[in-house]
Amino acid sequence: MFVKRREPEEADIDITAFMNLMIVLVPVLLMSMVFNHISILELNLPDLTGSQTASAEENRQLEVVVRESAIEVYYPSGNLVKTIDRVEATDDGKEAHHDFRALSDVLQEIKRRLAAKNIAKKDALLLSEPGVTYQSLVSTMDTLRSAKTVVVAEAVDVELFPDISLGDAPTKKGGKS
Repeated sequence: MFVKRREPEEADIDITAFMNLMIVLVPVLLMSMVFNHISILELNLPDLTGSQTASAEENRQLEVVVRESAIEVYYPSGNLVKTIDRVEATDDGKEAHHDFRALSDVLQEIKRRLAAKNIAKKDALLLSEPGVTYQSLVSTMDTLRSAKTVVVAEAVDVELFPDISLGDAPTKKGGKS
């Protein structure tokens, strides 16, 4: 009549499968995570007083006008240096975009001419039409700021015109803005 009762054993929890899952899942989630990169662009407003000691050549304004159809480079203000037409969409899937490589080449040539005259110009005026995309403006600012060149078999950034002022583009003569 005496039945021997068994004492209940404590159950062990087997968490090895869960640990294996975490070891695989954590790196996969970290690799697929998108990290946001926020950069701040410092813009300088033009000086209202104007410096009287600067030469007439240094006071000339470099203007880059970004339109939906093209980018126009003026130096000095009002004298068109080059119009860089927008590259249209191609059959291989590339969308229409501005040709920033050609813009960089034009800006580098202007910088070379100024350096030959011993003029250290760092400011530029960026004018845009209302319909220009934000990405086009940022890419134009990046192109204005610096250019990649090869020096002794190494690619380096060369400063072009880092002091950028923003403004509205004048309406295009001959109708459409």
